[in-house]
Parts: sequence; structure tokens; C-alpha cells
Amino acid sequence: MSAAPITLYGIPNCDTVKKARAWLAGQDAACTFHDFRKQGVPPEALDEWIAALGWEPLLNRRGTTWRKLDPARQAAAQDAAGARVLMLAEPSVIKRPVVRWAGGAITVGFDADAWLARLQ
Repeated sequence: MSAAPITLYGIPNCDTVKKARAWLAGQDAACTFHDFRKQGVPPEALDEWIAALGWEPLLNRRGTTWRKLDPARQAAAQDAAGARVLMLAEPSVIKRPVVRWAGGAITVGFDADAWLARLQ
């Protein structure tokens, strides 16, 4: 449907990321995948996401990585600055996928209906 560049950020073994990538491929949407584990989180991209969405929707407090953190590291991530430091150090605590759409919009999570509207 869309030939516009989309960048999807996440980790390849995440079920939601797998579903999102498959969905985009099914829509013939051109997409670049950025692997947090191999490529890290670009600090300037994280700053852009925080500016667009706020830090709270990006911080996944339900995931395994968060639950395995010691309480002091969790407590340090209770504001934008602390959450940013944690997300750069532990990319797996970022809710996935983060998508930078053609035109610059940023979304987090997978929502097929909302994504379809973006592609049309």
C-alpha cells in the first residue's frame, strides 16, 4: 500500500514486534527494522519519542526486564531523566514496537486499525 519509509524499532523475538512486522509486510508497507539489541537505542531518537509521547507510555513496567531490575534501578526511573537513562541502558524496558511513520509521527504498540488508517 505504502512506499513511504517507516522505521520500526524493537527486538526481533518480541511477539508484538513479530506481529507488527508481519502485518506491515502484508500491507506491502516499506519498513526498516531497527534492532534495539544489536544496534542500541539512538539517544536522539529516544529524545524524539519522549518529546512526542512522554516517557511513561514508553516505559514497559509489565515486562520481564523491568521485573528483574533491582528496586533501586526501578525507583530511579520515576521521572523523565531517570527513565531515559534506564531505557538507554536497558532497551528491553521500552514498550514495543516504537514506529516512526513517514511524515514523522511516532507511535508505540501495535494497533492494526490505527496503523491501517496511517497507511491510507
